[in-house]
Amino acid sequence: MYNQKRIRDYGVDIGKFETGQHNSITDVDGVTVGHVTLSDQNSQTGVTAIVPHQGNLFKEKLIASSHVINGFGKTMGTIQMNELGALETPIILTNTLSIGTAADALIEYMLEQNPEIGRTTGTVNPIIGECNDMLLNDVRARFVTEQHVFKALENASSEFMEGTVGAGTGMLCYSLKGGIGTASRLMKLEHGSYKMGVLVLANFGMLSDLMINGKPVGKELKDALLKSNEEKDRGSIMIIVGTDLLVSERQLNRIIKRTVTGLSRTGSNISNGSGDVVIGFSTAIKVPHEKPAQPLSIPTIHEEEIDTAFRAVGEATEEAVLNALVTATHVVGRDGNERPAFKDLLEIYNINLRIPL
Repeated sequence: MYNQKRIRDYGVDIGKFETGQHNSITDVDGVTVGHVTLSDQNSQTGVTAIVPHQGNLFKEKLIASSHVINGFGKTMGTIQMNELGALETPIILTNTLSIGTAADALIEYMLEQNPEIGRTTGTVNPIIGECNDMLLNDVRARFVTEQHVFKALENASSEFMEGTVGAGTGMLCYSLKGGIGTASRLMKLEHGSYKMGVLVLANFGMLSDLMINGKPVGKELKDALLKSNEEKDRGSIMIIVGTDLLVSERQLNRIIKRTVTGLSRTGSNISNGSGDVVIGFSTAIKVPHEKPAQPLSIPTIHEEEIDTAFRAVGEATEEAVLNALVTATHVVGRDGNERPAFKDLLEIYNINLRIPL
């Protein structure tokens, strides 16, 4: 992943399961991620696009679901997704006041690929997620354009940057610089090996709550950095879950709910003003847009196997948040506002993240 130093490079191994090859959501075959980063003084924002498979998503839909941990967010498209249990577009992440632009661009992208939309078939359900980057970014200026969304989709690849990039450019995490993070887990069942991938847009938490493998690293940093005891937990997180596990929409919804276990292990208390939203999809089955002559057959795992997926998604979420934090870089943004990078503070204060044996 572009030779960035990630949380495991600091001697921190999260959980019990093995990671995928890249320890990324793109370990799920067919998934790609692209960014456009806008970083120039008051403009500290961008776009991140998650493409779930490389075919035509409108014609070959995926089983999908969403879950609201805390609803202080402006996500688009999840009502229909939950009603029908299907994903038919890529997923676009950006800042709060750019969701309209992102939706317009994604609709245009889908119309270009599918001339039948709005003519011989129905409309299309664009999926947009957001977090508020207003401290570092002049969110009122709405720097994101439709061209930026098109470019992020065009840039989508199996390898991508984390941290201060794309939609994560202006985001904060535990009062430090936050942004994009990802991780994956392998799930070994009797009938095969499967993958669970998570991507986060991390923009939440207060420093004193930060925990790494049970170690109160945030309290150490808070005592060193902040003279005042006053802190506020603000912000949000978008969690995108991709898997190739054979699941129904109901099973997938049960799985993505367990992302909260990984989120909480990093120290999150899910505050009042936090928009914590999860969107999940499975690439195992492609559901045709056109009605086939015969009934659909959708195999699923047995309920007794689902605990493996519960653990995998929790571990991957926890590690994705920590990767977002540790890959982020220092930014000076709107009106001179700034947030330090976690990795810089580790060196300054000589903090060891390893847990003594």
